[in-house]
Amino acid sequence: MGIDAAAILKHYDRKRLTLASIGSHSALEVAFGARAQGLRNLVITAQGREKTYARHFKRGKKPPRGCVDRTLDLQAFTELLDDEVQRQMLNMNVIFIANRSFEVYLHQKYSYDQIEARMLVPMFGNRRLLRAEERDEPSNQYSLLDAAEIRRPAQFRSAEEIDRLVMVKAPHAQVSFERAFFLCSSPQEYRETSERLIAQGMLTAEGLQNAVIEEYALGPSVNLNFFYSPLLGEVELCGTDTRRQTNLEGFRSVPPSAFAAVANVPMRMEEAGHVAATLTESMLEKAFEMGERFVEAAAVANPPGIIGPFALQCIIVAGPPKDFVCYDVSLRIPGSPGTRYTPYSAYRWGRDVSVGERIAMEVVMARDADRLAEIVT
Repeated sequence: MGIDAAAILKHYDRKRLTLASIGSHSALEVAFGARAQGLRNLVITAQGREKTYARHFKRGKKPPRGCVDRTLDLQAFTELLDDEVQRQMLNMNVIFIANRSFEVYLHQKYSYDQIEARMLVPMFGNRRLLRAEERDEPSNQYSLLDAAEIRRPAQFRSAEEIDRLVMVKAPHAQVSFERAFFLCSSPQEYRETSERLIAQGMLTAEGLQNAVIEEYALGPSVNLNFFYSPLLGEVELCGTDTRRQTNLEGFRSVPPSAFAAVANVPMRMEEAGHVAATLTESMLEKAFEMGERFVEAAAVANPPGIIGPFALQCIIVAGPPKDFVCYDVSLRIPGSPGTRYTPYSAYRWGRDVSVGERIAMEVVMARDADRLAEIVT
């Protein structure tokens, strides 16, 4: 049974609300947004990873600088669910903002059922949707995309079906929360490449059994970073970006004369950063239609559905007609603070608004309208 977030909020001092997140991924974005809207913020750090928040971006007064109000230092992120840590956050009137690091680090020790049950602090958004990012969950992102009638890459049930260029996504053998990727275009190439990667320690035979084999969509990538406001009943586009990934970026810059030298280097797609990227205006209508259908599908599959930020990570294929193909979904705050440098939030709000500030805006609007229970679970 989940927590009664509305009951917990009754004991909060609403003049001292604190937005908190795991010290990774997008914590600075949350802290900045809270400060911009006059809310307090807290960053939960792990040993060896605290200086960014406790030193380099800590708030100072003379002159005014930094954005992090306070840190809560843990030995490891998994201690977040300890009773004492939960009590401290409740006493600080915390509304927790889940990011990808929250899911990744806690899921190494806890199941999603345990995370949902033991997290006593009200969470901005729908905590029950976080698990849908995992492809082995029964009601996952693929089922949501299908219910929303959003095009995604064709999938192959086995390597023997491969008849075009595909991307194989399998668990990384050495880093449990990462995936290993490789491209191939035939069953024979699949076998040859997978055997080489197993020998190099990138994959395991067991992990390969659970791999996803999907068509490789050709085109530029763009992350559509949306926000659904239950208070306004509207989907908005916060911004768009594209990823910088190792060592994929390196492959892209290899001159043709050196292709042979990197032919056997395994491809890695670890996040290294993001770059703001705009859309042609003719694609905006399609983008909003997809976002609205996805919100509707999520509300049916897992009420109350989406609250706050989510992203559809897409490839724009040539067609005709030119179209989005969605290859991944984020059901929480995205990892790119650069979306504020695209024009879409300013077109809506009259100025650039980062995703972190948009979350804080929703919290402030809900607080002032006595509707906080509608934006947390």
